[in-house]
Amino acid sequence: MSNPEMKHPKNVPGAWYCTDPDEENGEGCIACNVCYNGAPEFFAEDDDGNAYIFKQPETEDDIELCTEQMEACPVCSIGNDGA
Repeated sequence: MSNPEMKHPKNVPGAWYCTDPDEENGEGCIACNVCYNGAPEFFAEDDDGNAYIFKQPETEDDIELCTEQMEACPVCSIGNDGA
């Protein structure tokens, strides 16, 4: 489960978010590129390769695509405060 207290600072406001890496606790994004390759309309990478949400999903199809990325994330770094 993603930690909402570790949200990446580049996430746009909204329910969906990615977490910032926390090497000390071994949590957060590991820059695996699954989400921003799978749904580049919503996920982007920062200079270190860590993911963030740059556009919130709006339609059912958008939400389904982002949910697929959330389920595929190997470290549960993607969260949805609205779900």
